[in-house]
Amino acid sequence: MPHPSPEVGSAGPEETCSRPPLGRLYAAAGRKLMLHRSGSGGPAVVFLPGAGQVGLDYLNTHDRVAESTTSVLYDRAGTGWSEPADLPRTAAEVAGELHDLLHAADVPAPYLLVGHSLGGAYARRYAQLFPDEVSGLLLLDPFHEDLHAHGPEEAREKLARLHSRDIPELTQEQLRQARDQAAPLFANWPEPVREPLVEHHATTAWRAGLHEDRNLYDVVADELRTGPELPDVPLIVLTVLGHDDVQAQLWSAAVLRRINDAKTALHAGLAASVRDGEHRILADAGHGWLHEERQDAVLRAIDDLLRKADRHPRRSREPAFRDRSVAVPP
Repeated sequence: MPHPSPEVGSAGPEETCSRPPLGRLYAAAGRKLMLHRSGSGGPAVVFLPGAGQVGLDYLNTHDRVAESTTSVLYDRAGTGWSEPADLPRTAAEVAGELHDLLHAADVPAPYLLVGHSLGGAYARRYAQLFPDEVSGLLLLDPFHEDLHAHGPEEAREKLARLHSRDIPELTQEQLRQARDQAAPLFANWPEPVREPLVEHHATTAWRAGLHEDRNLYDVVADELRTGPELPDVPLIVLTVLGHDDVQAQLWSAAVLRRINDAKTALHAGLAASVRDGEHRILADAGHGWLHEERQDAVLRAIDDLLRKADRHPRRSREPAFRDRSVAVPP
């Protein structure tokens, strides 16, 4: 199963976007969409957030990547600081929107797409639809179209109940608690970004995530199953098996073990679906914030994919991220 929050409600647009704390709004796909870019050179690394997350959640990793090449963060329509959209949407809509945004922002192809959770499904759909624009794929504990069917029946039944609920309005006390819970997540973010992110997560981001998740098991899953094969580009799939607070609240230890077993097997199959695919397992990171808990592993994977994409014999790439303090499994 993907990794939902405890309650899911009916779809609807998010509030009108405001000025982002970083980046700017670009006119693309009929809306104003937030994009923040740093660095130079290519291939450009483009981060696709998971449901309930926004581009600036990946800022610390983005800044490290920008030391080596162009790095791009963005918010999908209906999320973050981009303009509203009716959610959920098809993966093809999201991929087409990103395609238009990258071109509007003059970010040249090809791209190394880094998709997290739901963003992994959207990255795969982009690669299916625009294969000539993709130099590689890094999928961070991605949604898989067959996990719902292969997971335990108990999990499927609970998810069905959760998806039938309406999203509650939070009381002032609940909002205070939400801010208190979000604040530690962003302790290491730059000050101009920290408070806007805390407020956004406490009030808005989780709602958008609940809306986006609603069509995963049917619409998005069917798009991935029936779409073209992935292009023959380097691919790394990172599977995480460590503690995650949201998952621990949703599932018993026994159910979570069965979900993780199914997820691991499906991720291995996804990595094997291309000639230059690799599956890496992290036992010490959780789903939602693996890019912070094991930033070293994410940077290592990006660096590996950049070097594989750099095929010109005169442009061998030295490792871009030298100051890791934690060893990364091969």
